[in-house]
Amino acid sequence: MARSDYDAEMTEGTGAGTPAADLPFRVMLTMHVHPGREEEFEQTWLRIGDGVTGHPANLGQWLVRSADEPSTYYIVSDWVNERLFREFEATPGHLEHRKILHPLRARGSMATGALLAFLPGAASAGPAAAPAMAAIMTPSAEPARTPVAAG
Repeated sequence: MARSDYDAEMTEGTGAGTPAADLPFRVMLTMHVHPGREEEFEQTWLRIGDGVTGHPANLGQWLVRSADEPSTYYIVSDWVNERLFREFEATPGHLEHRKILHPLRARGSMATGALLAFLPGAASAGPAAAPAMAAIMTPSAEPARTPVAAG
């Protein structure tokens, strides 16, 4: 199969800036959970999260409950780069992680992409943001395994 211009750009870059293959990589999953199993899904996701965050190429992951769609979650995970994420996908640990979550899932989808830029918002540096940001961004040896409470 011939490589497209897009494939070449994604692995070799455009010549302007960092090649895409060297950029941090984001995975965004949409997970529709069987109605009535939301709490079980959230607890299971927290319990088995080390299967992802324990991988040396994982930069972190987030679980987001949809405010608009009951039983819908968004899982966001960041990786050192796409190659290392793809290697992780083939590991027995990842396959076991998927196997555990599968019975709770009604359907889902995945989108991926290279992280190009981050623009922090004004509130991210202020004192009002400190407790919420600390809860989700704590750089510690033992990451928090509890849900972030609304404050």
